[in-house]
Amino acid sequence: MAHEPQRRALARYLEEHNLKHTRQRELILDAFLDVQGHITSDDLYQRIRETEPQIGYTTVYRTMKLLCEAGLAAERHFDEGSTRYEIAHDHHDHLVCTRCGTIVEFECEMIEKTQEEIAKRYGFQILRHRHELYGLCEKCQGVLKRPPSELA
Repeated sequence: MAHEPQRRALARYLEEHNLKHTRQRELILDAFLDVQGHITSDDLYQRIRETEPQIGYTTVYRTMKLLCEAGLAAERHFDEGSTRYEIAHDHHDHLVCTRCGTIVEFECEMIEKTQEEIAKRYGFQILRHRHELYGLCEKCQGVLKRPPSELA
């Protein structure tokens, strides 16, 4: 199985916290891990319903919260207001298109180093941060550059 390490991590977390290990939680974990990028619990629920119609929205929502607590998922809040989830991994930042909602992850050593230098200069200890840049992706820039006659 492709998701065995994450399944074992979830099983350990459930056992340590005296929680039930259920088939539904495993199905939700697998569906989440198959997603590329960021997803809302509603979108994940819709995907799961296609093959597992007996799983309810509340189960998906609560399981995503549990996956965050277990360190398998990370919760993100972008400007559009909805909560999105991504697979928990090393720190990274985001570019967010305000028109179509595309989210691009990136890492930049220079930004990280500059943040540390700024914090040091002001005697500040950084505990966590998030860096999000909002604008238009290439596709949406192209749409805006077209003449109005081509947009119809």
